[in-house]
Amino acid sequence: MVISSEDELDKLKAIGRLCAQAMETMAKSLEPGITTKELDDIGRKLLEDNGAQSAPETCYQFPGATCISVNEEVAHGIPGGRVIKAGDLVNIDVSAVKDGFFGDCGASYAVPPVRREIEKLCRDGKRALWTGLQQVKAGAPIAGIGNSIGAFAKKNRYTLITNLSSHGIGLTLHDEPKEIPTWPEKSERRIMEEGLVFTVEPFLSLGGTWAEDGDNDDPWTLYSDPNAPTVQYEHTIVATKNGPLILTLTN
Repeated sequence: MVISSEDELDKLKAIGRLCAQAMETMAKSLEPGITTKELDDIGRKLLEDNGAQSAPETCYQFPGATCISVNEEVAHGIPGGRVIKAGDLVNIDVSAVKDGFFGDCGASYAVPPVRREIEKLCRDGKRALWTGLQQVKAGAPIAGIGNSIGAFAKKNRYTLITNLSSHGIGLTLHDEPKEIPTWPEKSERRIMEEGLVFTVEPFLSLGGTWAEDGDNDDPWTLYSDPNAPTVQYEHTIVATKNGPLILTLTN
């Protein structure tokens, strides 16, 4: 999607803010003993109380309002009876739709007490996201995002999951441009145009390079291969001549 009016931008800001508020509210409730279903209910209530609907549920019949992935799960974890424990690494991914416009954000949280390497992974996952965001500007190459994140990961001895990409968003959850790499990709030749709406969401890992399906009973949850702690941080943004306009902020 390329924004064509102030009304479109206002609606994208509104749904982006709601997604961020839902994720932040869920994160504040994250503690040992809570189930992923209870966390999901918190996010659902905030979205629905503000006139929004879950995007994965609406678009793909996902069995939950949000995606909650724990430890070995990299993405698309189904909310359920799993009990959060001290030391867990939890990813919360919230995407929603309101007034025909979509927003999407995600973040990983370590439940104390956690190992120092996991604390560092979370800190560096945020740094990887901002490294990519700094490359966003109208007229700049999309490849700059993946190249900068790849250089950051290599310098700091991390790997990247290379089959979970960023994506266009706006009038649909997965809009054009499809599959924006957050790793170095020589075939990427596209240019960001003014008003282009998309996500930036690197998956930084302590060894994982691929996201694999689980068993046949769960067609949704993805796991890192090789199995390794992995974090994801995500914003929905608009490319402008002055850089990225971040839509998924709480204020």
